[in-house]
Amino acid sequence: MGVIKDHPELALFLCLAAGYLVGKLRVGPIALGGIAGTLIVALLLGAWTEAEVSDDVKTVFFAIFIFSLGYMAGPQFFANLNRKGLRFGVLCLIELVCVVSIAYGLAKAFDLDVGTASGILAGAATESAVVGTATESIGKLTGLTAAQIDEYQGNVATAYTVCYLFGLITIVLYSSQIMPMLLRIDLREASRELWQTMRGGKGALESDELPGLPGMVSRTYLVTTGDGLRVGELQALDGGLVTVEAVKRGSRTLTVDPDLELTLSDLVLVVGRRAAVIDAGRHLGPETSGIPGVETPLATKQVSVTEKSTAGLTIDEVRTRHPEFTASGVYITEVVRNEQHMPASGETVLERGDVLTLVGARSGLDRLVKKIGAVVRNDAADFIYIGFGIVAGSLLGQIIVHAGDVPLSLGTGGGCLISGLLFGWFRSLRQTFGAFPTQAATTLKDMGLAVFIACTGLTSGPQAWPLLKEYGALLPFAGIAMVLIPATLSLIVGLKLLKIEKPLLIGAIAGQQCSTPAITAISQVSQSTVPLLGYTITYTLSNFLLPLTGPILVGILGA
Repeated sequence: MGVIKDHPELALFLCLAAGYLVGKLRVGPIALGGIAGTLIVALLLGAWTEAEVSDDVKTVFFAIFIFSLGYMAGPQFFANLNRKGLRFGVLCLIELVCVVSIAYGLAKAFDLDVGTASGILAGAATESAVVGTATESIGKLTGLTAAQIDEYQGNVATAYTVCYLFGLITIVLYSSQIMPMLLRIDLREASRELWQTMRGGKGALESDELPGLPGMVSRTYLVTTGDGLRVGELQALDGGLVTVEAVKRGSRTLTVDPDLELTLSDLVLVVGRRAAVIDAGRHLGPETSGIPGVETPLATKQVSVTEKSTAGLTIDEVRTRHPEFTASGVYITEVVRNEQHMPASGETVLERGDVLTLVGARSGLDRLVKKIGAVVRNDAADFIYIGFGIVAGSLLGQIIVHAGDVPLSLGTGGGCLISGLLFGWFRSLRQTFGAFPTQAATTLKDMGLAVFIACTGLTSGPQAWPLLKEYGALLPFAGIAMVLIPATLSLIVGLKLLKIEKPLLIGAIAGQQCSTPAITAISQVSQSTVPLLGYTITYTLSNFLLPLTGPILVGILGA
């Protein structure tokens, strides 16, 4: 063990590897996850070896984590600052007020130190970022000795570990199993019915189903009855619902033009809505198996919604506003919002920062992209933009404002969170600069938090057991109560006052808790992506609000 103590990098990466392995252990729909697993391993390894990693490492990786978190949430955070977002935001405020109040009440009732109370808050709220913001705030408290600061910061990690486990189990079971029973609904059927309503009465597909007759098709025809028919006339016959994408005459592939006149034996590739393409065949001749040497020219592009005129419209409204969708046979096949795949139904409201997958004829795609937004350019991370963003956040965190005799500052965590939100939002307005690919951002976010948690756990390990002996019974109780109380209040308020549809409400409550395992379990039960419509709004808002609860609680208790 002397090797690990003398080489802390070994301890650090051993915590990451073993922690994520422990996090994969699953009981039904419940898994600890890599972050909680890393903290458990780090606490045990720290107690055994007394290995420590420099605090500078912890600070750097926490800055990377919190900036990446803000960057990814920025577009949706600002997009949700509207009437609909504020309606769901009420649930996030309920969460924030409840967890801070309960943690404060427990601290006063059981005479808890500021570190233990903050760890209870972070763990029961299942929000790992609070560990970082609270730990940083404790380090800035005045009137404490260095030994007290180390002890309280260690207590944050220990209390978080126990409360997280019980909070995670509670929110997963409560949201996916108990809430549907309380609401007296079959979550799967209710989600299916809501999606059917959102799609204008069209039946929703199951998760393992594909449409038997796809709406967009491409077919080739041999001209026998359409001799002399011009391309423009053919497209006009079907109300602009088809486009001619290729014409082959003998061995030559001709340039398609509205004035091009078709002749006998031409091979014509037609793309568009299924019914219109079939109808076009009546004017041309028999269908063929394909055109030798000509691939079906259907292109796919990922487009970020950046135009103000598009944000806030439903998919059906966008299609109506831009006839090119119909005329060119272009379809929106996928909507991704904040890493979550949304149902690409007609009633889905598009928001700035949404990434749409457009499929159709290349010519139509090129025209539409300019009217909707910008082609996503995420082939490589823009480290200039990212670096300046973290610098700006770190500088913002150093600003101190005095409220009487009390110095207040955002700290590195709060500053980088705000700069991440702003830089991510600004990038979403025109995605031609500041690239931070989702996979890269997710990797840096997860690694930054995992390294920070591992450093914290290694330092806190030696003092974990005394805290568990002192407050062993309280921590599980706190983890359960701090989930049930805000979730139940949100269920009542969302149903009775806000009138949120039940599947959306269940998803929103999982989002206010920032619980990915909970929404995963809900999606498995519902066999639908409908609950995600509620989850993404509250998840984005809570990702910004909950990390701020750490400094708030530390400030109140440390005053």
